Amino acid sequence: MTLGEEIDTQRRKVDFDTYDISVQQLLAMIREKQIDIAPEYQRHFRWEADRQSLLIESILLGIPVPSLFMATNRDSSWEVVDGVQRISTLIHFAGDKNARDLIRMPSPLRIEGLEKLPSLNGLAFSDLPKNIQVQFMLRPIKVVTLSDKSDAIVRFDLFERLNTGGVGLSAQEIRACVFRGQFSDLLGELAATDAFRAAVRLPPARRQDRTEEECVLRFFAFLHSYKTFDHSVVEFLNNYMKDATAGFDHDSGRKLFTTTFQGLAKVFPNGISRRGRQSTPMNLYEAVAVGAGLAVQQHGRLHRAHRSQWIESEELRGFTTGATNTRGMVEGRIEYCARQFGWTP
Repeated sequence: MTLGEEIDTQRRKVDFDTYDISVQQLLAMIREKQIDIAPEYQRHFRWEADRQSLLIESILLGIPVPSLFMATNRDSSWEVVDGVQRISTLIHFAGDKNARDLIRMPSPLRIEGLEKLPSLNGLAFSDLPKNIQVQFMLRPIKVVTLSDKSDAIVRFDLFERLNTGGVGLSAQEIRACVFRGQFSDLLGELAATDAFRAAVRLPPARRQDRTEEECVLRFFAFLHSYKTFDHSVVEFLNNYMKDATAGFDHDSGRKLFTTTFQGLAKVFPNGISRRGRQSTPMNLYEAVAVGAGLAVQQHGRLHRAHRSQWIESEELRGFTTGATNTRGMVEGRIEYCARQFGWTP
């Protein structure tokens, strides 16, 4: 396929619209729940008051501000993709209490630190003269919306490309926004189980960015499709989550996961790790967890393998060090661990 053909193919997957919407309309749409600031993003509203104030000043002066990017949901509501800081600032300054509750800001913003409009410093929106309030509320903001007809993988790609300012989101936080539904809920449910948290040890920061849920996703994705893995973990997980969102046996998946991790918590009472490590390396986790899952699929339970005889082995180290994201390395480490749990090809 030529470069031109590749461009045409990818462009046909993207469907978007562009609008100029007043601040007043945006706040009304938020109040009517027509615009959703996804819960996954709420913890990322971290602009300081002086930076928020600069945005308010720019809008009052008519200085163009970056476009807001939204994704259109199937119920025609919009979800903020890029611009959480900006739209949250609008809410903080001019939104009512219910809107401010969405961003966990009980008090309205008071402007500070402005040099071009120093008379605004110390004022809240309610302190402004009525004509200035009207001017602010009627200022247009450019909004670009990605249609719900766009491919879900394209939507993930847009999130990832736009996720460059402020506090970046992890790949799984983006998936949680793009692939909403019963399967995403299941990942959160299983990631919170005692058995999973006993077997998988993560640094505190990784427990705050949905890494636990990504671990659950990796378990199912590699368990069902490790023989088709082809180098890109992000693409592999995206494609699996897209398919699982459309159709997944939640009851049997929950049962298999529970049996596997209850067994792993007993085999690895201090978590899946090697000697001297406090946390669980991701490729070792994939090998052990998916290997155990294959054994549970085959036998209905997990045999109590002797950790000391193989977790430190040179053979397993060879599969989990160096260039590990190749199909051969993935198959090698998963099937090596599966055999330790009694699995036979």
